[in-house]
Amino acid sequence: MTVARDLFETVVLPVASAEDARTTCAAAAAHLRRTGGRAVVVHVIEKTGGAPDKASVEQREEGAEETFAAAREACDATEITVETRLEYGTDVAETVFKVANDVDASAVAFTPREASRWIKLLSGDVANALINGGERPVVVLPDHVADDADTTDDAADGGGGG
Repeated sequence: MTVARDLFETVVLPVASAEDARTTCAAAAAHLRRTGGRAVVVHVIEKTGGAPDKASVEQREEGAEETFAAAREACDATEITVETRLEYGTDVAETVFKVANDVDASAVAFTPREASRWIKLLSGDVANALINGGERPVVVLPDHVADDADTTDDAADGGGGG
């Protein structure tokens, strides 16, 4: 008999930038506090598979450190246990799911980033790949935080919402 796990027991939070880290951690905070869960914040440095990279690896690693600093700050402010992982891969979604498997994540959760359909078409839609490409549950979080963070617990428990 399998024991059911809470979606936010160990959640992987893929983030692309410092602002994305702040938004994603804030959106996940109430759920993580409710379960006493931990966040594994992952930033993937996308390798282009033979084509020249837009920025040097050092520049991208510095950007990742800024992203992780923002994630730690957001999680510390809400008393959430956080681990950070810097990964390299040619497919962002595939790399995120590899991390999810490595840490035996209960789910992958993210906030969608604004982008036009053309940008998504040309760059590949990572959000769509995350939603459709894994074997673990994926939670799409709202990109805003309610004024009263406790109200998000109702939605997580399947309660009302409008």
